[in-house]
Amino acid sequence: MQFDAALAAQNTFRQAESELGPHWATAVELEDTFSSNAGATAREAYEGLLALSQRYPQAHSFHAFCIYITWQQVTEETIAHHFQTGVRLCEAYLISRDAKDQRDIDYVTELYESFRAGLGLEEEDDIQVEYRKDTPKGGD
Repeated sequence: MQFDAALAAQNTFRQAESELGPHWATAVELEDTFSSNAGATAREAYEGLLALSQRYPQAHSFHAFCIYITWQQVTEETIAHHFQTGVRLCEAYLISRDAKDQRDIDYVTELYESFRAGLGLEEEDDIQVEYRKDTPKGGD
């Protein structure tokens, strides 16, 4: 990766304060628990942060933050569920037409590719594309 997801998470979290309004204190408490613990306690705080993000679909900085901490979850606990969550969050973030920070778009795009690669969903290279085109389909 060309950036540090933990640093990006810190930056976007600070920017999310205005997006979360009355729930900012809850986000701070959950983030503090997430960043200062491990195991089940950190996982519960992580899930709480994701649940909070669902309540604020226009909170782009907070959504980017959730994507970055999902990468942290992947590095802490390398399971398919975290990769799948990352793909889902990235797709929702990237498909939205709302204005976002270009740096976050670039970082999320890079993480999206990493989440997909972790699930074995890398893009096909030119040879694979040509092979697929030349392979007879059923009934050919």
